[in-house]
Parts: sequence; structure tokens; C-alpha cells
Amino acid sequence: MTIAVVYGGRSGEHEVSLVSGTSVARSIDAGRHSVVLIGITKDGRWFLQSEMELERIRKDPKATLKVRENPDMAVSVVPGGGTDAFQAGGKTVRIDVIFPVLHGTYSEDGTIQGLFEMADIPYVGCGVMASAITMDKEKTKQLWEQAGLAVVPYVCIRRCELNDSRVYDSLVGKAVDTLGFPLFVKPCCAGSSVGTSKVTTAKQLSVALMEAFLWDDKILIEKAVNAREIECSVTGNSISAAADSETVRAYIPGEIIPSHEFYDYDAKYTDPNGAALKIPADLSPDGLEQIRKTAVAAYRAVDAAGLSRVDFLVDKNTGFQYLNEINSIPGFTSISMFPKMCDAGGLSFTPLTELLIDEAVRRYRARAALQTSR
Repeated sequence: MTIAVVYGGRSGEHEVSLVSGTSVARSIDAGRHSVVLIGITKDGRWFLQSEMELERIRKDPKATLKVRENPDMAVSVVPGGGTDAFQAGGKTVRIDVIFPVLHGTYSEDGTIQGLFEMADIPYVGCGVMASAITMDKEKTKQLWEQAGLAVVPYVCIRRCELNDSRVYDSLVGKAVDTLGFPLFVKPCCAGSSVGTSKVTTAKQLSVALMEAFLWDDKILIEKAVNAREIECSVTGNSISAAADSETVRAYIPGEIIPSHEFYDYDAKYTDPNGAALKIPADLSPDGLEQIRKTAVAAYRAVDAAGLSRVDFLVDKNTGFQYLNEINSIPGFTSISMFPKMCDAGGLSFTPLTELLIDEAVRRYRARAALQTSR
């Protein structure tokens, strides 16, 4: 099969995607599949990359993908085109499966998944609805609460509420009074801790809110739990399981031990000493199993498919486990937890990519069998 690795993107996490995309492109089994590269610029333009770009990263273990803008190789997508949906350079680029390695807005928020659905082509990862929901931290929390799963206490503020000082001041006051300092301030629909701040005073809170509103129209103020950061990789199709390969599976939980004040963007992606990664997490067997069970429940509650990384906060004082968030296209860099936890569970990188490709095809076939007209 021909696998298209799509990377880059119109997102604050563009550079992270370049690194993740490099890892995936290198790891796809070259004996079973051919790989084409489609790079998306920061302003959202798509370009088919030359075969030399793939050869470059395969030959040099230190190399990272780039998005090379050749106007003659601009990509267009034909709705309903299926395997012939993608065109570049005046020719059809036959693609069997899309492997999106894109993080953040316009990437894992349901927008690009909708494009793939309209193109009628299999793609790795969650569908439109699950992608959109898991990108929105408020909506994710609401679904988890409805499913009886514990989340970190929070207050949500929308941009429209900035226009009414009484409403805005009331919400900020509610957050301070009910949650207390310290607090975390986060954009609802951004990933990789972009725009996230930890604050301990009212002045810091005001500055952090304005910073977060640069990234999104909805902001969460969360209680800063004195917690350990535990993560759990999950794969599978939570909607239908027609084969063993689609069974939802949670892998060995790992623990993030950041050297920074919290697990921020730099600790995740740019500082090689930003955090220690411990797999398995230092929890009792019962504690590890509870994380795995809750991760599966959280995954199913949002109708996830393909893969996700479910993040927890475990209170250091009480041991209570809170769900923090879920990432539908987690990092695939050399220091990313998702592939490391899968590997600890016996699924190394290349078999992992093969599983995800296989799941994408099976899910596509199951959906294609559904009736869409009378």
C-alpha cells in the first residue's frame, strides 16, 4: 500500500509535527509499503514533497523533515476521489491510507479528518467528532463527568464574556474562591501546553488569561493539583470491533517527572533534560490497573479510534486519580511517551505504525458498508 504521511500544519505545534512526522516516516515498514510525503506550511498550503526528502531523513538519523514549497507540486483534493483524490503537478497521486502526524488546530481538531472523510480515503486516528471533542478540553471534561469519571475542577471563560466586565469578574472571582491558588490557565483548544501558565497571584492570573486568549476563544482555569503526571497509551476502535486488531487496548502507564515547574512545551519537545520518563509509573499493581481501566473508559466515552494518549494527575497527598486530558494525535518524537509506553507493552514503533494503518483500513471498510441512501 501507499501511505501518505501528512505533517507540518497551520498550528502552533508545526515544529513538533515535523519531528513526529520524521519518526513515523522512518518507521513505516518499507518492505510492505511505499511512503509519500505531504507537507503543510504554517499558512495552510499543501505541497507534495520529492522522494529526495524521504531519502534524506532515512539516511541521516539526525535529520528532520522540512516543508519544501514547490508551486508546481501544490496539492489539491478531489471530494469523493478515494485513492485518486490527491493531485499534484498535474498528476494523480495514488494513496491508499493517510497517516496524519499533525498536532493542534487545523490538525487534530476534526477539520482535516472531515476533509479525509469527504475525499473518501482511509486515515489513521480518531474520526471527525472524536477529534473535535478531544481537542476541546471543556467538552471533553463534560463528557467524562457525564460518564462518571473524575476530572480536575475547573471554570471556563469565553471571549464574549470579556465584553461584560461584571460577568468576566464574576467568573474569575468564582475560580479564585472555589479553586484557590495556585491555578493553571489553559486555552481550551490548544495542545502541547501552548499558552498554558501556572499562576499564584491575582495579577499573574490576569496576565495569563490574556496570554491564553491569544490562542483560543475559550479558556480554562483549573485547580493546580499537587500531582504526579501519569500517562497511558490506548489503541483500538471504540465504536466497532470486527477483529482482534481493533480491540481497545491500554498499555503500560508511564510517569512524567518534569525538571521544569510543570510539564510545559519546552520540557515536552525542546529540552532533552526537560523531564524524566519512567515506565512503568511508580504505582502499585492495583494503581496501574486502575489507570489502564480508566484510560479505556475515557477513550470509549469520546468514541475515540485508532490511537490516543490519556493523561492523568494523581494527587501526591491522597493518591486520587484525576483525568487531565486526551490527545488524539500524540507526539511521536524520540522523547514522546506514546510510542515509549507502547514499546514497553511489547509493541515497538514499526509494528505500532502497522497496527494503526490496519485499523484505519478496517474502520474505513466498516463505515463504507453502512447505508447512506435509500
